[in-house]
Amino acid sequence: MQVVKDLPAPQNTQNGSEQPLSANDVLEVSVFQVDNLNRTVQVDAGGQISLPLIGTLTAAGKTVRQLEKEIETAYGAKYLQSPDVTIFVKESVGQRITVDGEVNRAGIYPVSSNASLLDAIALAGGFNAVGDAGKVFVYRNLGQNKLVANYNVEDIRAGKNRNPRIYGGDVIVVFASKSKIAMNNLKDALGLASSAARIAVIP
Repeated sequence: MQVVKDLPAPQNTQNGSEQPLSANDVLEVSVFQVDNLNRTVQVDAGGQISLPLIGTLTAAGKTVRQLEKEIETAYGAKYLQSPDVTIFVKESVGQRITVDGEVNRAGIYPVSSNASLLDAIALAGGFNAVGDAGKVFVYRNLGQNKLVANYNVEDIRAGKNRNPRIYGGDVIVVFASKSKIAMNNLKDALGLASSAARIAVIP
């Protein structure tokens, strides 16, 4: 794992402007004015889809635009003159993130293609009582490498740092603040001492 100051956009996203397709995504493939070629298909575990006439194509890892062009080329080679293919992503497994650690609602959440780190924290209900806004770590797979960066959400909210983009597949972990844990323990101890004192004065 490599620690970086700022995470780059995932590979094959046109510098972050598009999300690559993933296994189990559900796609609606439409061929303009050729209704009998329109299909709703699911990307299989191997990352492939199957379409009439042209057979099996690899979809996972490609953007929607890349796959549209590939299908147009395949249909144009033998079957259609200047085909116009449109793909709509009906369900996207790849557009999910994991938020874990010291948040109010840890879990897996769907995100839009332009989601930010602040959006992700909001989806998880914000920080819990001991969550440290300065210890928010984002983990991202980049090819064979796993990268991680530490972001300070207080600085982002104050406009001191930019609000980074979040992509499907990212894992966000919020770590605990030692000072907040200590303060909570102190409050608990004081609460117990106070309760003991009240009990002690009851005749």
